[in-house]
Amino acid sequence: MDQRDLLRRVSIFADLEEEALASIAGLMSERRFPKESVIVGQEDLGDSLFVVSRGKVKVVLYGRSGREVILSIFKAGDFFGEMSLLDNQPRSANVIALEDSTLLTLERRAFAAHLEQYPQTALQILAEMSRRLRRADSVIGNLALLDVYGRVARFLRELAADEGEQIDGGLVIRQRPTQQEIASMVGTSRETVSRALSEFQRRGFLEMTGRKIVLRSQFALDDDGSAKQ
Repeated sequence: MDQRDLLRRVSIFADLEEEALASIAGLMSERRFPKESVIVGQEDLGDSLFVVSRGKVKVVLYGRSGREVILSIFKAGDFFGEMSLLDNQPRSANVIALEDSTLLTLERRAFAAHLEQYPQTALQILAEMSRRLRRADSVIGNLALLDVYGRVARFLRELAADEGEQIDGGLVIRQRPTQQEIASMVGTSRETVSRALSEFQRRGFLEMTGRKIVLRSQFALDDDGSAKQ
């Protein structure tokens, strides 16, 4: 895929004029990372934005016991590291390649030069940062207010909204995260996620085949976060 075609899929660049988009594309360099390699480490100097061109990466924090908490999973067309373009502060989390991945990088110095000609790009970055902060607030609220089954249900619904394909009677997610990945994202154990998925399947809310999962149209959440028909 041409770099400009890829950048058109990235929310912060999608609405740029062609000249500005070409400028950004010309400033980016390509890097490859094998599966399980560290792309950036927490506390590393933040001086670049990354766009996932191919593959999949996870953003994680590690507790003192080594427990992993997954903050996000990014695939082709997604980006991370946008804050470093503005504040030049250390990274706030680790980013690990979930599979062999190719990323485009945009260094802060080059980005600053771009902004002198195309200041509207900064507005796109700020708007996306605002959206991500709102999403973070929602995640914090879910952890505080929903029980584990409610958090798993909410996660699946949000994933279906982002990646699901409409079919008769519901939405299909063709590459769902592993049970361990879901557990790390909702703050519970893999065994609990397994029980929740089995219960949702028993009640007819969803169907699973390998990595594919179908969420039935009646799959919803009560105000307290429990699943209902």
